[in-house]
Amino acid sequence: MSQFGIHHVTAISGEARRNVDFYTRILGLRLVKKTVNFDDPGAWHLYYGDEAGTPGTILTFFPWAQAAEGRLGAGELQETVFRVPQASVGFWTHRLTAAGVPELTRSERFGETVLSFRDPDGMRLALLGMAGIEREPGWASAEIPAEHALRGFHSVSLMLEDSAATGAILSDVLGFAEAAREGHVTRFQAPGTAVGGIVDLRAVGGFLRGRMGRGSVHHLAFRAADDAAEAEMVRKLAANHGIATTEQKDRNYFRSVYFREPGHVLFEIATDAPGFAVDEPAERLGQTLKLPHFLEPQRAEIESHLPALS
Repeated sequence: MSQFGIHHVTAISGEARRNVDFYTRILGLRLVKKTVNFDDPGAWHLYYGDEAGTPGTILTFFPWAQAAEGRLGAGELQETVFRVPQASVGFWTHRLTAAGVPELTRSERFGETVLSFRDPDGMRLALLGMAGIEREPGWASAEIPAEHALRGFHSVSLMLEDSAATGAILSDVLGFAEAAREGHVTRFQAPGTAVGGIVDLRAVGGFLRGRMGRGSVHHLAFRAADDAAEAEMVRKLAANHGIATTEQKDRNYFRSVYFREPGHVLFEIATDAPGFAVDEPAERLGQTLKLPHFLEPQRAEIESHLPALS
C-alpha cells in the first residue's frame, strides 16, 4: 500500500551538546541514531524521533558549531510543527516558559491551538494541540510523562515567492491534496496520513530570499513506501514537471533522491525501509556511534574529532 507524508526534516544547528540537551531533555524526543554526515564525516548527524524512529516523527541535525546564523526568507522551510494531545497544551506552555525558550507565543491556525517558539539556534518550532491522539504511544523521558510526549509531526510550513508550482508537485507527485486556505497559506494534506501529513505553503511574493545557516532547515524529506514507489515519483517529476533528481543515495536507514523544487526548497524522497533498527537493536537505538561501511576503516580518527554530546 502506498504511504505518503513527511519522512523527516533536517536542519543545521550550532553546538552539538546544546542540541542534544534541548531536543532530548526539554522536548523529550528520543535520540534514535548517532551517526555522521556522510558527506562531512567530521560532523555529527543526529536523529531524534519517537521510540521506534517512525517516519513522520524524525527531526535530524547537522551540528556545525562554527556555522553562521541563518536568515529566514523566501525559499525556505519556515516552521516545523509537532503534535501534542490537546490536554497537554497547558503542560507545554508551563514547561517552555520555565525553560526560557525564545519567542514563545500562542495562536490559532485553521481552528487549532499552536504554541510557537525557537530552539537555542533560532530554528522555528511549534507544538499543536490535537484532540483524539491521547492514546497514541508516547516516548516517556526523565522529565516528560508519556501522556504529554510529542506525537510526531503535525506539519511544516514553507515560505515561497509563489506556491502554485510547488503545490502542483505536492499534488501530482508526493501524494498530497489541497485541503484548506487561510489568508496567504494553502494547506496540503496527504489523505489517510495522521503523522506528518500536512504541508502549508505560505506565498510571500517580494520577500527577501533566505540565507542558509545555524537555525535553518537544510531539507525536507517525503516518504516513499519502497524503491519502486520512489522510482515512480522520480519518473513523474521528470515527465510532468521537467525536474531531474540526483541518483539514488544509500543513507543506511533509507534510500534517497534529492531535487530543488520550484520555490528553491531542497526536497528529498526517502524510502521507509530499512529503518533505524537495521544496525542496532530497537531498545538501544542512538546509544553508540554508527558508521556506514565505507567509513568504518576511519572510525578511530572520526571518533577522536567528533565533539562531545554530554
